[in-house]
Amino acid sequence: MRLNRTITAGVALGLSAGLALTGCSKKETGGSGGGSGGTKVAFVPKIQGIPYFEAMNTGGRKAAADLGVQWIYKGPTTADPGAQTEIVKSLIQQRVDVLVVAPNDPDSMAPILRDARNRGISVMTSDTDAPDSVRELFVNQVTADGLGKAITDALLEPMGGKGKYAIVSCGQTAANLNSWIEVQKRYTKEKYPRAQIVDTVYAGEDEAKAVSMAKDLMNAHPDLTGLVGECTTSAPGVAKAVREAGKTGKVFTVGVGTPKSMKPYLDDGSSSAGLLWDVEQLGYLTVWGGVQLEKGAKLHATNKVNDKLPAVKYLADQKTLLLGEPLRLTKDNAGDYPY
Repeated sequence: MRLNRTITAGVALGLSAGLALTGCSKKETGGSGGGSGGTKVAFVPKIQGIPYFEAMNTGGRKAAADLGVQWIYKGPTTADPGAQTEIVKSLIQQRVDVLVVAPNDPDSMAPILRDARNRGISVMTSDTDAPDSVRELFVNQVTADGLGKAITDALLEPMGGKGKYAIVSCGQTAANLNSWIEVQKRYTKEKYPRAQIVDTVYAGEDEAKAVSMAKDLMNAHPDLTGLVGECTTSAPGVAKAVREAGKTGKVFTVGVGTPKSMKPYLDDGSSSAGLLWDVEQLGYLTVWGGVQLEKGAKLHATNKVNDKLPAVKYLADQKTLLLGEPLRLTKDNAGDYPY
């Protein structure tokens, strides 16, 4: 899948964690596969079964096959920090070689990651960081500054640069989502002084809850003219709420959402834009980074990972691999992606 990395005046595509909303059951196999080598790279997503992380799994399996390692994919069925911790502990007991986590709660995950490191397991984060942990590498999809500004511009353009808007996020402790929101708050004040964020609420990785919360926000603020869905379940959720409330064209929405989940709302105008990145390549980069870490390879300022990722930046001071810039999803290109 080839993604156009051109950023137009103010927006990018979006994603973060939860795409469409199936409450898929956890696979007992843990999604292992993609390679038969001795090195075991395990990834624990925030939640298993939603399109976003399943797309990461697809990319991870491809990388494992290309690089000759074993890929293990296993996560909780709800965005529950406790359930995620139990899965991480089980993988530590299995003595995987590389442990990668997208933590629901970075603070509570930190001591678990320390235990893994003490046992000789290479420790990473991907999609969501645990910056105060012992993780040795973070695979980041976009910079917080780039995505936060892109989300804000994408919403304030149809709002005419003014008005009140609210944010429906997912996990209250999700470090990546919170970093984007902080940029949105700052950037809104700096660039759009006639605009105001009136509330931020948290729906977990639950689209139905996001729909309900978005409707509550519109009722509580009759003069609301914008809604942001901060993750891949709340992005379609806020758009669906506007559609069902009959406020398309009156309340504008944007969000970090996957192409398939956003396309119906982009088509009918209940969403103005989706923001994202190539999620499958994020999964691929995660495995590639884990392999480099395990074998002690030196990462360069710019790294060729594969033909689709010819120049991945490594930020040595942050121990971070950066996938790239955010991308914009519109009704014209949303159908081009398989997830």
